[in-house]
Amino acid sequence: MKYCLGVDLGTSAVKILLVDKEGNVVHEVSKSYPLIHEKSGYSEQNPEEWFQKTLAGLTEIMEVFEGEKEDIEGISFSGQMHGLVLLNEEKQVLRNAILWNDTRTTEQCQIIIDKAGDKLLEITKNPALEGFTLPKLLWVKQYEEEIFDQAAVFLLPKDYLRFRLTGNIHTEYSDAAGTLLLDISKKEWSTELCELFGIDSSLCPPLVESHAFVGTVTAEITKKTGLSCKVFAGGADNACGAIGAGILADGKTLCSIGTSGVVLSYEEKADKDFEGKVHYFNHGEENAYYTMGVTLAAGHSLSWFKETFAENIGFDELLEELNNVPIGANGLLFTPYLAGERTPHPDAAIRASFIGMDAAHKRRDFVRAVLEGITFSLNESIEIFRASGKTINTIISIGGGAKNENWLQMQADIFKARVQKLSSEQGPGMGAAMLAAVGAGWYISLQECAEKMLQPAKEFEPIQENVTRYEDLYRIYQKVYSQTKTLSEELTQFRK
Repeated sequence: MKYCLGVDLGTSAVKILLVDKEGNVVHEVSKSYPLIHEKSGYSEQNPEEWFQKTLAGLTEIMEVFEGEKEDIEGISFSGQMHGLVLLNEEKQVLRNAILWNDTRTTEQCQIIIDKAGDKLLEITKNPALEGFTLPKLLWVKQYEEEIFDQAAVFLLPKDYLRFRLTGNIHTEYSDAAGTLLLDISKKEWSTELCELFGIDSSLCPPLVESHAFVGTVTAEITKKTGLSCKVFAGGADNACGAIGAGILADGKTLCSIGTSGVVLSYEEKADKDFEGKVHYFNHGEENAYYTMGVTLAAGHSLSWFKETFAENIGFDELLEELNNVPIGANGLLFTPYLAGERTPHPDAAIRASFIGMDAAHKRRDFVRAVLEGITFSLNESIEIFRASGKTINTIISIGGGAKNENWLQMQADIFKARVQKLSSEQGPGMGAAMLAAVGAGWYISLQECAEKMLQPAKEFEPIQENVTRYEDLYRIYQKVYSQTKTLSEELTQFRK
């Protein structure tokens, strides 16, 4: 039997899957690492943590692997998008990585808007938002000039990890699309934008396709882990999540709830115009694209609630009473703006709210309100897709939102669509393994790979009575942003 490895470099942990040709996960391991929050709005990580924890995970897998090391024919990567890693001429890291959920760059976003105007959407298909890479580059250029002057290349998180395993520097189109420096239609770095913002184009790494062969594991890594195989480029976490859920044809839609939440829909062409209301990126599949709406604090809202108010119980116990609470959580509403918001409100200052609290509410009411608020936020992206003329009848749900059947039914009722759960839901890690499988020549295309590796397990149909009730609640939810926006802005002066 032959195998591939899929490495998913997430925000809180690296997850590694050992997968066979039928898509069975033979072994998996997860290694966590910390976030660094020096100030409100700052979110960083030490790239060395990514490497060391990945090394430990690969070593653990190779220790339990019963086959010959040559049976593992490829490894590929999925990774958190947008993060900025700067290397000097000696390929040493110059500072901590600035992550996707870092919101310090509002000033730089305004500079981009003022200088680029309509050109930005024309070239990159995306608006200037704090999470993207270009604003981070400009922040370092403005406030850490000495570090910026030493920079020889920037990398995105999974590309840095791959570099440490191979010694080779590349990125690929699905991750490059999240930098605000890629001409998405032409699939090349935009010299026009680089020149406009005073960025030497040599800072941008070479571009390859997601399934491209980019090297082999170095002798040093083989000595440390026992792994020796070909390495393939990989993709952005959302692109790999789409691949791992079989979102490889027009009309297919994904709901992925991890730290952030994503609604993603396949697109065949780069000429659609969503006016920057949702993201438009290159897919991990060659010459394909996807539209995407993002809730910055989706699963993070639930984990924050658990850590703050239910630290000593597990998620299963926290959610077990969900079905005993009626729709609307007994008059309690939550907006998941813990880290600002992305879609449809690109607002770094907005903050989360519980609305309607009274003395009768129990913890289970708050839990239901959190899940409903997360799902309402994701539904706002689905509504944008539908308003553009897209038909969304079936949604494949992955991540934390697919682990609880009551939550899956909630998604079906709020999204007003059939929601499918996969038999083996591994998300971006599976997508990375599938890219390695195609790169290694197991299958001629990602579509063929998906047909062999992915199978639906259960479906949830909307319940009309619930749909009607949620429609009424959703209309109230949509009022909260506009009515708390000013309050959130005024409170920024009191944040650390």
